[in-house]
Parts: sequence; structure tokens; C-alpha cells
Amino acid sequence: MTSTHTDTLPARGPEAVTVSITRRVDPRRVSEATHWVQEGVNLANTWPGFLGSGWVRASATSDEWHMLYRFADEPSLDAWEHSEHRQAWLAKGRDLVEDRTVTRRTGIEGWFDAPSATTDLKASFTPPRWKQAIAIWLGFFPVNLIFTWLVGLAVPGWDEILMPLRVLITTAILTPIMAYWVLPWVTGLLQPWLQRRRTS
Repeated sequence: MTSTHTDTLPARGPEAVTVSITRRVDPRRVSEATHWVQEGVNLANTWPGFLGSGWVRASATSDEWHMLYRFADEPSLDAWEHSEHRQAWLAKGRDLVEDRTVTRRTGIEGWFDAPSATTDLKASFTPPRWKQAIAIWLGFFPVNLIFTWLVGLAVPGWDEILMPLRVLITTAILTPIMAYWVLPWVTGLLQPWLQRRRTS
């Protein structure tokens, strides 16, 4: 669907979506389940917007398998998850596995809150902390600067208010702005840089 606001809104890349699933696998059918999982990976790999997937077992004797896959954006993911091909694949595994938890993460969560024990190195990558810090600062500095300037103009005597109260008001207002709008937008713009890995 074409946006009608492309002339007024800043350009922004789509937010990748990572889905993390914990499944219980029948321990008597591990070989079949392994083949079924790989068949799903191969199928998803042909789908538009697919960025990668991975799966691991918690241990050699565990019946819990952790799986994830990532798509370029919500529409691509929805198209895949509601496709007849995926429904047919899921039907094949109905007697092999049981879904326990399903989690979606987008924007800043997709980068800075990597799932534990659910990724292989190719499927999901958490940026180093220095990149995370730069991304956060790039969002926080201009927002905080503009907020401080506007409040100084709009609220007489703002500088005379006790500093702890000023900080409390500032953080209470800016935290949801950063979490819900600014940081997802910044991480979307910086996605290629955040994903880039150092080559040896």
C-alpha cells in the first residue's frame, strides 16, 4: 500500500521482525522433527522478505527446541505466516512438536534484546554495546536538546525548579517518546550498520 505522506515524513527503512518460538519435540521422533524443521527453513528461504532462521536444542537430552526466524517487515512476515505453504508444513509437524511460546520483536527490541539460547550466528546478531550506545545517543541527544529548549521557552522559571524535579519531569516525558518512536526509527535507519560484522 502506498503512503500518502511520503513528501512530509522522513525516509525510514522497514523494521525487521524476529519471531522466537519454543517447541516441545517428541523425544522418540527427533530424527523426523529435525527433517521437518529443515524443510520449514528451506521453504521460508524461498519467501519474499525472509532474512534468516535458526534453531537449537537446550541440551542433548532436552525435549525443548528454540527456533527463530526473521522477516524484513510485518507485511512480509504476515504473508508467510498465513500462507497455504506454511499451513501445510505445520500440519506435517502436528504430531511431532508442540508450541510452548511464540514471541515477536521489532525495532529496538529486535536488536538490543536478543533471545537467549535461540540463535545461531548466521540467523540473528546482537550489535556490540558501543554500537548500541551510539544508536541510543543519536536518538537521545537531539530529542533532549529540543525538549530542553522548548520547555525553557514555554515554561517561565523552568531553570529555577529543583534539578531532581526537572530531571524527573524530563525523563518521564522523554522515556516513552524514545522507546516507542525515536529509538525504533533510529535503529531502522541504522539497520545495515548495526548488522554489519567485523571481518577478519
